[in-house]
Amino acid sequence: MPLNSVFSWIMKKRVHQIALFRQYPNEVQGELFEALMEAGSKTAFGYEHGMHQVKRLEDFRKAVPIRNYTELEPYIKRARTGEHDVLWPGKVKWFAKSSGTTAGQSKFIPVTKEALEDCHYKGGKDLLALYYHCVPEATLFNGKHLIVGGTAGIDSQRGVHTGDLSAIIIKNLPFWVELKRTPNREIALMQDWDRKIERMARATLEEDVVIIAGVPSWTLLLVERVLELAGTRDLKQVWPNLQLFMHGGVSFKPYRSQYDALLPSGGVHYFETYNASEGFFGIQDRTGADDMLLMLDYGIFYEFMPLSEYGKDDPETVSLREVEVGVQYAPIITTNGGLWRYMIGDTVKFTSLDPFRIQVTGRTKHYINAFGEELIVEDADEAIRYAASQTGASVAEYTAAPIYMQGALAGGHEWVVEFTQPPTNFDAFVRLLDIRLKEINTDYRAKRSHDMIVRAPVVHRVAQGTFYRWMDDRGKLGGQHKVPRLSNERTLLEQLLDSVAVA
Repeated sequence: MPLNSVFSWIMKKRVHQIALFRQYPNEVQGELFEALMEAGSKTAFGYEHGMHQVKRLEDFRKAVPIRNYTELEPYIKRARTGEHDVLWPGKVKWFAKSSGTTAGQSKFIPVTKEALEDCHYKGGKDLLALYYHCVPEATLFNGKHLIVGGTAGIDSQRGVHTGDLSAIIIKNLPFWVELKRTPNREIALMQDWDRKIERMARATLEEDVVIIAGVPSWTLLLVERVLELAGTRDLKQVWPNLQLFMHGGVSFKPYRSQYDALLPSGGVHYFETYNASEGFFGIQDRTGADDMLLMLDYGIFYEFMPLSEYGKDDPETVSLREVEVGVQYAPIITTNGGLWRYMIGDTVKFTSLDPFRIQVTGRTKHYINAFGEELIVEDADEAIRYAASQTGASVAEYTAAPIYMQGALAGGHEWVVEFTQPPTNFDAFVRLLDIRLKEINTDYRAKRSHDMIVRAPVVHRVAQGTFYRWMDDRGKLGGQHKVPRLSNERTLLEQLLDSVAVA
């Protein structure tokens, strides 16, 4: 108990600091902007873009265009050779290897000392601080913290280290976190995902686990194996003091019912985080909420590009003080990791402006708009959740892509769905999926009118484990790798369909 009391006191102090940026968000971001411009002026990137002359956001926008990874990659390659002062002052020793989807080449995101300490680790501590604020009776430091991370090891050359973000974080963990983490570092950093799940399950089976943290899909695989070894379907019988599941990386909606079923007695809070290789952005700050507090003092300066600007040669952005509730934005970040006006590829919307709270709604490239229907991941997640709840089903994974028009035949959407619990009536599931999409997306409803432009969805069922094998074949198991929910073209869907027998 003394240890838990000490940490509880420390966490309460941080809550007071969080209250400051909630009260003065624009001032905090303004000071951060000045500090970043000062640091950037000392780099090769800053010199090339005249950053020493930047005084205002308008100057910054004119001097530095919005970039994606491909456009920033030449600078990153220089930094990875060990060159100093390229994107951030000094030598960047760590790079997080990330792909984000099942397609495309790997990205190598610089992770500076400042990004580790003032962003990633700060985010982890703040999640606990906010949880203690919401649940004062919590005793999270009386037991073990089970972290379900990635599988990649660390590749080191010329003093520069590359690996999965979770591996980088584990390698650099503060001692007080290491004391409570389970399993041990050897198991946590294993690269063979199947062996790792088995070793993790056996190593944690007898531990007093109070926190689980991980991506819902991959964590569920571990939890299922733990329950199998324990001979029960109630996770509380294995870990009776479990209090908190910290999740992020993908929407929790399709998985919520599966976790609830494994925790029939309740007593576990679900808290969402929004973190990536590029930074730690948001934390749920209220129990039972479906949005997250935007964290404004992590060394990240925010701009927001309305989704209507996406794809333009010179897209406009708005500052934090100009955002509106309910509008879809692509965050543009400038960070203490050396990313300058970087488009991370996510889409968000604000649910509150006082304080600033957000929901992650999808990816800029993960949508279907082949016929003007503007279907985003948020809509798809909700429709899948609704159809499953109404038909007694549980969905493990899904993906969808357009069916293009052929002559007079209307186009449509083709879905591949993997169930852990099949629906009582599959036809009803498909019908309800379509109905819910019409209810929540007016563009989809208009295009579905009389089946003239978009006909009823085509849905295929696949056997359990299909998506796991598909990801494994592409070396995308574990960590922050995600199944692409929606695609505006058919390449990934057809690869999946070619690999399995569908119904």
